[in-house]
Amino acid sequence: MNWLPVKDDNRPVNLDLTKFHFPLPAITSILHRISGVLIFVGTAVLMWLLAESLSSEEGFQRVGEWLQSPIVKFIVWGILSGLLYHLIAGLRHLLMDAGIGETLEGGRRGAVLIIVFSVISILIAGVWVW
Repeated sequence: MNWLPVKDDNRPVNLDLTKFHFPLPAITSILHRISGVLIFVGTAVLMWLLAESLSSEEGFQRVGEWLQSPIVKFIVWGILSGLLYHLIAGLRHLLMDAGIGETLEGGRRGAVLIIVFSVISILIAGVWVW
């Protein structure tokens, strides 16, 4: 037997990902996964802040001062944003598991609703943090 690799000149060598156009439901699904990673990393940051604040009275004062910093506020807002998006997109996934919004049109509408509700909740969280 002769096992030679198949040579096909029509196959792409390198995929140019900038030329792909993902539909909105695919983008919201990818963002749901990214927000999960953000929550995972953000939990470590929040746990460190909690541990520091509980270490001593001085640690509590330090964390209070850090939370007044715009950079730390931005980090906390970013973690909250990831949590809110993940929550809203996760609710959509639960609805789809129940058989609601499984059609192509339902997927598009659900993706739009995710974006709308996420933007509103993230802006409200930003006002609350700042």
